[in-house]
Amino acid sequence: MTIRFDNKVAIVTGAGNGLGRAHALELAARGAKVVVNDLGGARDGSGQSSQASEEVVALIKANGGDAISHGANVANFDEVQDMVDTAVSRWGKVDILVNNAGILRDKSFSKMSLEDFKLVMDVHLMGSVNCTKAVWDLMREQNYGRIVMTTSSSGMYGNFGQSNYGAAKMALVGLMNTLVLEGAKHNIKVNALAPTAGTRMTEDLMPEQMVKILAPEAVTAGLITLCDEDAPNRTILCAGAGGYATANMFETEGIFLPIAEQTPEAVREQWAQLTNQEQQCALEAGVKQSEKFVMKAMAAL
Repeated sequence: MTIRFDNKVAIVTGAGNGLGRAHALELAARGAKVVVNDLGGARDGSGQSSQASEEVVALIKANGGDAISHGANVANFDEVQDMVDTAVSRWGKVDILVNNAGILRDKSFSKMSLEDFKLVMDVHLMGSVNCTKAVWDLMREQNYGRIVMTTSSSGMYGNFGQSNYGAAKMALVGLMNTLVLEGAKHNIKVNALAPTAGTRMTEDLMPEQMVKILAPEAVTAGLITLCDEDAPNRTILCAGAGGYATANMFETEGIFLPIAEQTPEAVREQWAQLTNQEQQCALEAGVKQSEKFVMKAMAAL
């Protein structure tokens, strides 16, 4: 069945270029009314221009869609609130939020300034927090919402020179996990997209042929499934170059040590058993870990 977004209102941040642009165009092509958000800065976050977002809006309108441009800096909550208010005053609601805006300030940790670390955290993490906060109550009240965080393999697995970016991207997985629990009874689904694409963020990191293979549109095909009415929940969808996979966090079954044996030496002695992956499972909430350990302790009494 064709996925459509007729009568749905979507906000896509960082939608002037690259992935955000592809996301906005495809959502609009499938019937959504779209707020094309872009500060219009350079890859490192410097500068400001509405040209890129206005071009995307023009393209959407030329194709028969409906869209507006908004230049909110996602790191500034007041500007984000104005963007959401603008969308609501025009269309009455917000159904979909795609947190895509981001910048890069890559350097090895020893050479990175704390200012560059904080700025990347502010845009990726707090930018997503600000946008989500601004739509959260609206979505609760209308009993519907689809929110996508943009995480990264750099956060889940690490990438040299990207301690700031990786920390922010992994933090978004933690944000997703909790919002899934809090939004469930209000029909708000929250997922994360881990893209691999050839955009201006990666243009000087890979050869031209590779950039062509890693077209943003391939990632957008995955993104659209996370925005749909029948979207999954609490899923990390990895997408790029036509490849699609999910990433998951598992916890081993572990061991129990009675009080007299709760020593670092005993932990080290049983390392092979506590790291054994045979009975590992995904926990649906943090409290489940506590429950598991308490049950082990009670079973040993």
